[in-house]
Amino acid sequence: MVIPLPLTPRPLTRAEAKARTAAVLTDRPDLAARLRRLRHTGRAVRSCEVHLTNACNIRCKGCWYFEGGFDTALHELSDIGRIRAFAQGLKDDGVTQATLIGGEPTLVLRRVEPFVEALPYVTISTNGLRKMPSEGFEHIAIAVSLFGGGPLDDDLRAIRVNGSTFTGLFDTALRHYKDDPRVMFIFALSEAGLAHIEPTVRKIADNGNIVTFNFYSEHGTETPLKIIDESRVLDEALRVQERYPQTVVSHPYFIRTLITGTSHWGGTFGYDVCPSISVDLPEHEERVGNGNPVIPGFAVWGADYRTLQFCCTSGDCHGCRDSQTVYSWLVVNSPRFLESTRRFEEWLDIAESYWRQWHWSPYHASKQHEAHPTRQVRDD
Repeated sequence: MVIPLPLTPRPLTRAEAKARTAAVLTDRPDLAARLRRLRHTGRAVRSCEVHLTNACNIRCKGCWYFEGGFDTALHELSDIGRIRAFAQGLKDDGVTQATLIGGEPTLVLRRVEPFVEALPYVTISTNGLRKMPSEGFEHIAIAVSLFGGGPLDDDLRAIRVNGSTFTGLFDTALRHYKDDPRVMFIFALSEAGLAHIEPTVRKIADNGNIVTFNFYSEHGTETPLKIIDESRVLDEALRVQERYPQTVVSHPYFIRTLITGTSHWGGTFGYDVCPSISVDLPEHEERVGNGNPVIPGFAVWGADYRTLQFCCTSGDCHGCRDSQTVYSWLVVNSPRFLESTRRFEEWLDIAESYWRQWHWSPYHASKQHEAHPTRQVRDD
């Protein structure tokens, strides 16, 4: 499960980071307001993830939830009173944001309600087959999965529980969420779907939604992260992002890291640096203490609402390149971007683009006071 990684350059101490930040802001005082706003947002959002149900109405190829046996590992809790008490307990512990996954959360809407009642920020992860209602859920964020794009999406996702197939899953999601500001598509790129990237993004743009890129990792195979021609996938993803900057909210630096798994400071994404782990799980004691940042207080709860899960996805670090985890890795590593004023400004752009994804965020385009537009600064 845990894959050793090569050592990367030492992170800055807190004192060193503070001194370098002060030096950067002396050079560019106009960046101070952006940094303050990001820090305020970060302090306001304390996140967790909850496996709302073990049930799902489709069986996607490469789905880590079912490939990893999460649907049978725990007996799911359905008692609404106990779920309401759990959500209230999160609030009492200072949690303000919950990402609700499954399985498929739209199958159990009554279990969503307690979280909406208790927490200011709620995100639903859905396959798009059933519509998330608007009434009572006006302020949530909705993340709709999409694999490969074009006809490849049906090949990979439009599979019923009994194994039969159907067509039009992506088009169904588009119909459900036409011009819905709550919605962001999470588009898992695959090498086989290279020709479908731009047409798929265009359909999302025409539908009035936004999209962030993900990495299609075929869980259950020996080489889940294999790409034969990495540069072709990267070039096309960057080209499409540049052509549709209001639709593709992914920052170019993030896209490079997502596809290559690497950062400018020599870091390689993997367990030793992953911030999206349940920090109180005893088996993470060494990871939490290795000096690489984690998301403070982050926890992932199983469908019994009692058992801590390893991390926000499969726990199979060898096969993981999850988009939100990679984004979080970049955001929590702000000191790594203090080598120059230019690089630090790039980190501000990356962090702002991360927050632009969520409908409940003050950086979302639907809000009156949108954050500073993302500038695209390429690596030297």
